[in-house]
Amino acid sequence: MTTQTLKASASRAGLIPAVFAVVLGLGIVTLAGHVQASALHDAAHDVRHATGFPCH
Repeated sequence: MTTQTLKASASRAGLIPAVFAVVLGLGIVTLAGHVQASALHDAAHDVRHATGFPCH
């Protein structure tokens, strides 16, 4: 009986990160869909400069 309880608990523990990833991904897509294109470009441009990646 202990083995069955541990298996059920382990499968639920693996589900939590997957659900979190889906919610986070949908949130990012939703926010990016409502932001103006120039704001997205400026944010990406700033990140490129901050990481030292040549962008132009």
